[in-house]
Amino acid sequence: MLFTIITCTYNAAKYIDRTLESVRGQSYPHIEHFIIDGVSNDDTVKKAQTYAYDSRYPVIVKSESDNGLYDAMNKGIQLAKGNYIIFLNAGDIFHEEDTLTSIAGKLRGKSLPAVIYGDTDIVDEKGIFLRKRRLSPPGTLSWESFKEGMLVCHQAFYARTDIAKQVPYNLDYKYSADVDWCIRIMKEAEKQGLELMNSHETLCSYLKGGMTAQSHQASLIERFKIMSHHYGTLTTIFQHLWFVVRAIIKR
Repeated sequence: MLFTIITCTYNAAKYIDRTLESVRGQSYPHIEHFIIDGVSNDDTVKKAQTYAYDSRYPVIVKSESDNGLYDAMNKGIQLAKGNYIIFLNAGDIFHEEDTLTSIAGKLRGKSLPAVIYGDTDIVDEKGIFLRKRRLSPPGTLSWESFKEGMLVCHQAFYARTDIAKQVPYNLDYKYSADVDWCIRIMKEAEKQGLELMNSHETLCSYLKGGMTAQSHQASLIERFKIMSHHYGTLTTIFQHLWFVVRAIIKR
């Protein structure tokens, strides 16, 4: 079982060390790691190259112009040779040193599910735990689950590589293409009759903030378009009204 880890970066020198150390510290040996950089002008590439030089598993560092984060992710997908793709961007880390060992053990002797998913913690800039993610994964996941919002964090959504190569990110979306991508991966899984496997584990800790948080309003508009496309406009309107009511109730 080979896992492909994809880390997309741009001027991420401040945070990349913790991600590289987290991958390096995994007890599971069968890993390949692609660092896809958008021509950073800080020490990101230098740090990545130093890491690659003394790595015990294959690491490829590519720094070239791209059309944004999701274009970089598509590049990583096309390079991947592993059974599953895992996205960990700068500042994101595996929850435990044996996370991949545990997942590989759960897959042993069974047909490979289309997706492995789990829970997520949120950490601050120092890597200190802040809270569990507000939206938590359901016991049983389907593509319709995301009507309730993005219940599984992108970093805790391991997609089978052969399916991911058929379903690239839609570059028409600049902030929320990950939501659309996860839904389309799950739709393809349903089409092929493949399982979405709940790991029943916290798989990652991700850095509070990120591109979506920094462009919150634009992201919300995109998410509405994505949900309307997949679930219908009326369903999406009613669901968003429920989001507002739910937020008021929880105050």
